[in-house]
Amino acid sequence: MVTARLLKASSPEAQWLDMNYTQLFDTIQSYTENNFPDFTLASGGIETTTEQINRFIQQAEQRIYNSVQFPSIRKNMVGNVQISNKYLKAPDDFLAVYSMAVITDYGTAAETYEFLLNKDVNYIRQAYPTPADTGLPKHYALFGPAIVGSVITDELTFILGPTPDAVYTIELHYYYYPTSITASPYTSWLGDNFDTVLLYGSLVEAYTYMKGEADMLALYDGKYKEALALAKRLGDGMERQDAYRSGQYRQAVT
Repeated sequence: MVTARLLKASSPEAQWLDMNYTQLFDTIQSYTENNFPDFTLASGGIETTTEQINRFIQQAEQRIYNSVQFPSIRKNMVGNVQISNKYLKAPDDFLAVYSMAVITDYGTAAETYEFLLNKDVNYIRQAYPTPADTGLPKHYALFGPAIVGSVITDELTFILGPTPDAVYTIELHYYYYPTSITASPYTSWLGDNFDTVLLYGSLVEAYTYMKGEADMLALYDGKYKEALALAKRLGDGMERQDAYRSGQYRQAVT
C-alpha cells in the first residue's frame, strides 16, 4: 500500500514547541529543585536518578494516552486468518480495537474492505455454535488470553464468526501505547506537539513521589488539567472534524 505524504514545514518559529527527553529530564529536576539522587532499596538494589525520573514520565504518558485519543496512538496491522481456525492472535502491543476488516483481493485494483461487527463472545458462540458454521467472517469478539500448551499468556486473541472457510487477509486498526520519550530516539509526538501536558503530568507524578507541599502539588495538578483540556480539544475535537463538514467555530458576539 502506497501512502501519499504531505511535507512538514520547518521554520525556526515552530522549534520552541519541541521538547526532547533530555530537556524534559532537566526541566523536571529544575522545577522540583530535586536531582532525585540514587538510593538503596530495602532489597539491596539501587534506584538510580534516571530510573526515578523515567518512571514519572512513563506514568504521565500512560495517564495522558488514556485520557485523550490522539491519532498518534492508533496503529494498523495486516495479517491472515487461516481456514477452519476461528481464532486470531492480537498484536503484542494491542490495547483496544478501533476496527477490524476483511480485505478481499488484497493488493489488487479490485481490493475491497468488509468491516466486521464487534459482538460479545456469547453471541458468536450461539450464532455459530459448531466448527461447520463456516464462511466469510462477519463478526468478532475479544476472546481472552492466548494459551500456548498449558500456559496462559499475557497476549489476547479474537474469536471470529463464522469460522473462516478460506485464508483471508485481515486489517486490524487498534489502540496502543507509542514508544515512550524515555526510549530511543528520545523524542515523541507529545514532546514535539504538546510538551506542556507531558511536562506537568510528569511534575504531578514527581511531586507526589516527593510528598511535596499540598499547595504546590495543587498548582502542578491544576496546570496539568489545563493542558490536558487543551489536548482533549485537539485530540478528541479538532482532529475529528473539519471546516467543510462541521463548519468553523463561531464565537457569539455580544
